[in-house]
Amino acid sequence: MTATDEPFAGVYPAMTTPFRPDDSIDFEQLRDDAQRLEDAGVDGLVPVGSTGESATLDHDEHVAVVEAVAEAVDVPVVAGAGSNNTREALELARRSADAGADALLLISPYYNKPEPEGMERHYRTVADEVDLPQIIYNVPSRTGRNIAVETAASLARHENVVGYKAASGDLARIGEVIERTRDEAFSVLSGDDYLTLPMLSLGATGAISVAANVEPERTAALVEAARSGEFGEAREIHEELAPLFRALFVETNPIPVKEAMAIRGYGPGHLRSPLTRLAEEHRAELAGILGELSDEPTEVRP
Repeated sequence: MTATDEPFAGVYPAMTTPFRPDDSIDFEQLRDDAQRLEDAGVDGLVPVGSTGESATLDHDEHVAVVEAVAEAVDVPVVAGAGSNNTREALELARRSADAGADALLLISPYYNKPEPEGMERHYRTVADEVDLPQIIYNVPSRTGRNIAVETAASLARHENVVGYKAASGDLARIGEVIERTRDEAFSVLSGDDYLTLPMLSLGATGAISVAANVEPERTAALVEAARSGEFGEAREIHEELAPLFRALFVETNPIPVKEAMAIRGYGPGHLRSPLTRLAEEHRAELAGILGELSDEPTEVRP
């Protein structure tokens, strides 16, 4: 791999995990979702991340989801495998690799709030031990700590650390990470749908997208247009999708996107506790937005 390579580019839906009313995983629906997204032209899939309610899955369920998705599709599968416990993250990474993952997405340690030295040691431990491409994930709203720019730049020099998912909302920080890693085989990916277009203008290579679960074609078209330098076209698509981007984060992710998928007929919107169903007023607004995007009236289910 040369420094000019882009290990990850395009659109990677952050998949939901479908649950039956008894809280068991609906693997048939999971495989259908994976195949539907592959058919829509996405560049890869990201199961068992935050959107996949990974915090509610035990390790066996986590691995079973990765295996089911990997068996269902031919596109790359980037498995969520992070933890606030380095040993646990390493175990999940190894088991995900054995289950067929092509790459790993590793959230930064949450709750513990390590200092930069501890953050770097955590990531290097997994990168040294598991020979798969790995994407580090900065989402301080969930973890309580930013990955320092210097830490990201240092980790980018590790042969197995090939990407950075940015969900801090801080374009200055994201831009600096892009600048500091330009000479590495390293991809910076948007983890915030509303900021995908501005991030692409700074040099990001794609998105790990929540919205792509319900609008994969439009999301892919936005990214492709921007990457081709057609920013006018990309802005038009962004403006079409902007109401959806906002609606999908009006409550804690993945509450709204699971409701959106249920409205579109992509399986039940059931969530595991402690998450609860989208509020009624938000359901009505979301249904209206989805109806406008599909040019068809959309009913809110009771």
